[in-house]
Amino acid sequence: MANDKPQLTFWQIWNMCFGFLGLQFGFALQNANMSRIFQTLGAEMDAIPILWIAGPVTGLLVQPIIGHFSDKTWTGLGRRRPYFLYGAIFTSLALVLMPNASYLWMAAGLLWILDASINVSMEPFRAFVADNMPKNQQAKGYSMQSFFIGIGAVVASMLPWVLAHFGVENHAAEGHIPDTVKYSFYAGAVVLLSAICWTVFSTKEYSPEELASFSDSNVTDGDQKLTVSAQSFLRNGLGWLATGLLSTFLVFDNQWDKQLYVLTISIAFFGLLQLIVSMRRKGDSKITGFDSIFEDLFTMPTTMKQLAVVQFFSWFALFAMWIYTTATVTSVHFGSSDPSSVAYNDGANWVGVLFAAYNGFAALAAILIPYMVKAIGLRKTHFINLLLGAIGLALFLVIKDPDYLIISMIGIGFAWASILSLPYAMLAGSLPANKMGTYMGIFNFFIVIPQLLAASVLGLLLRLGFDNQPLYALLIGAISLVISGLFALRVTKEVNE
Repeated sequence: MANDKPQLTFWQIWNMCFGFLGLQFGFALQNANMSRIFQTLGAEMDAIPILWIAGPVTGLLVQPIIGHFSDKTWTGLGRRRPYFLYGAIFTSLALVLMPNASYLWMAAGLLWILDASINVSMEPFRAFVADNMPKNQQAKGYSMQSFFIGIGAVVASMLPWVLAHFGVENHAAEGHIPDTVKYSFYAGAVVLLSAICWTVFSTKEYSPEELASFSDSNVTDGDQKLTVSAQSFLRNGLGWLATGLLSTFLVFDNQWDKQLYVLTISIAFFGLLQLIVSMRRKGDSKITGFDSIFEDLFTMPTTMKQLAVVQFFSWFALFAMWIYTTATVTSVHFGSSDPSSVAYNDGANWVGVLFAAYNGFAALAAILIPYMVKAIGLRKTHFINLLLGAIGLALFLVIKDPDYLIISMIGIGFAWASILSLPYAMLAGSLPANKMGTYMGIFNFFIVIPQLLAASVLGLLLRLGFDNQPLYALLIGAISLVISGLFALRVTKEVNE
């Protein structure tokens, strides 16, 4: 029987999770301000979702690759920490450049760089907790991450509003980004790099040999036999590729919304990758590199498959909120859709305050969630928190005074804290230690796939069914959170829950 990992002290967990404060500082600046930047640089309402495509696409490509290689890495700096540090350096550079974009295509391109860099740092952080903490402390570790995510996002989201109150110019000429946004991104670069460095240089990691001594699953890639045949990949790949190509042709032939190309081409590309795997196999019974990711994707543990559905609907809702809250609040609650108007910029700043509020409530929720888990278990706690989030999004339809929108942020904050912690706590116990990074990367497929879907179809849904009114994207998000909560109740119950 393998030994369990030693219990960590409060301050060891604190140092290990502190880097998330910086990561979320950068992530929150992006979430609260990218739609504003896009609209300022001339983006039309129905084009905004497709401009956000950088996040899900880079996540889909970067996260499993980084997860796989971080499993195999061991340097003088450790296993996961080199990825934290190098990702943070590039993220900070992207944050400095973003508010200086003078053209829409520049902002969209910089978002690709920003998202890719954040993903290089963020993905190994999830595995970092599972690597270093015993199972009975993992929920606490992920909740501590949620706490720092909340604190970082509160400050970052409010920063343009705070700077405006201290006299920094919040209004700029048409096509120019206000100084409040520029200085917020500069501050974000400093905070992100500093927080990541704190974690990198104040924590240690277990060596691969030490991890093996703690794990009951000491199988290495070289010893693991293939369970998905080359023929299966060939059949599946041909099916996905044919579906994607046919769908792409239908979009072209019927002149449907161009955003659907993102979805159809992604389907075809997934099929093509499976065909490549089938050709690379050629009867080899060993798993290596690229093949390993696809092997693990199709042989996920049962708990991971169940949680994938929960994550899908949760993150579809979140992406709808991030894309359309600015457009909703500025047009509905502040009465302006003109990015050069004072009312629009006041409304956009207020969105920053609202996002700060839900992250602040998330930080508080992160303190309460371990007690909820102890009382009623992981699944029921997650269900309740997702339901609170759905109520919060639905309140946008009935609250008219923007000041009272703070109330809706309470429920959203609880949902956000829960989404960032409890699925990972439910998942970590079902994964082998030697593949933690790879599986965490694959798990994030079910964060980025719903974002791809949202970027592809939300604009079309609003235009065809809701007269292009962004408010109803939040209603769609509320329904999605309810569905997610119901699926959370179906996740296999852990023995220690």
